[in-house]
Amino acid sequence: MKLAFRLTLIAASLAVTHASFAQENVLNLYSARHYQTDELLYENFTKQTGIKINRIEADDNQLLERLKSEGKNSPADVILMVDAARLWRAEADGLFQPVKSAVLDARIPANLRASDEGKGPEWFGFSTRARIIVYNKVAVDKKDVSTYESLADPKNKGKVCTRSGSHPYMLSMIGAMIDRNGEAATETWAKGMVNNFARPPRGGDTDQIKGVATGECGVALANTYYYVRMLRSTKPEDKEMVNKIGFVWPNQETSGTHVNVSGGGVARNAPHREAAVKFLEYLSSDEAQAYFANGNNEWPVVQSAVVKNPALDALGKFKMENVSVAAMGKNQATAQKILDKAGYK
Repeated sequence: MKLAFRLTLIAASLAVTHASFAQENVLNLYSARHYQTDELLYENFTKQTGIKINRIEADDNQLLERLKSEGKNSPADVILMVDAARLWRAEADGLFQPVKSAVLDARIPANLRASDEGKGPEWFGFSTRARIIVYNKVAVDKKDVSTYESLADPKNKGKVCTRSGSHPYMLSMIGAMIDRNGEAATETWAKGMVNNFARPPRGGDTDQIKGVATGECGVALANTYYYVRMLRSTKPEDKEMVNKIGFVWPNQETSGTHVNVSGGGVARNAPHREAAVKFLEYLSSDEAQAYFANGNNEWPVVQSAVVKNPALDALGKFKMENVSVAAMGKNQATAQKILDKAGYK
């Protein structure tokens, strides 16, 4: 089903009463995930349950604004976001509802879901991605960029590239840094990063990796699935770039590498709540978890899921930081203030 047709379905649904939605064997999914490999996830859910998925895709901010404008008349049943900061923002804006599910409690680790105030978590992480350091093999010594903190060291002046400081990937990482190191140390780090920029922050993670390969940047931050996507590419230009770069699991001797999540929850006014919970439980199944890993190069959150992705396996094992995704989200406002004060655009 084409995106335009999905949009038409959702738009048309707004003209129908909220009560009528509950009578249909459908699920209205608002998703910030824009990966073609997810199509298999949705098709398989429909095959297993007979529940048809109407999907609308947009980036996290657009979905949040749409949900707030729709209010109690929103047709959304499930909301999927690609970052802990945005999941927390949706929770803070009252866009989710608590879910008590023995299946989700058993399969999703406690540190990869929202806090539970007794009524059940409002959102759950279903896949993880790590924030690695990518460096140019010729221009940078790997030992000089072994930690996130080392990127702010004067020895790396003129070498560092990142996304915008206001991007949720950055806010989540810095939110975790605040939890580990405190606000003062994080502010010092942010100022050091600004002093070391090779160019003003811009572009996505793939742009950072390409910048390192071309020599525009000496070192950059990127999520693992972007890096693995390039490793799996058959394009000659991508293969050439991969040969010029290396990567580091940051902070292996200290706090561990920052890990973020892609996750979701049941919308506050979901007209198909039962189907919504069933869909979330399906996302925690071994089969669905394997799709995340094999299709989009993300790690499953369920240990029993079987991963058959040689490129992902080739990255090896690493020490993860011990910071809950809920804490990352709660610290995002403070993270943004710190970045603004440091002049981190």
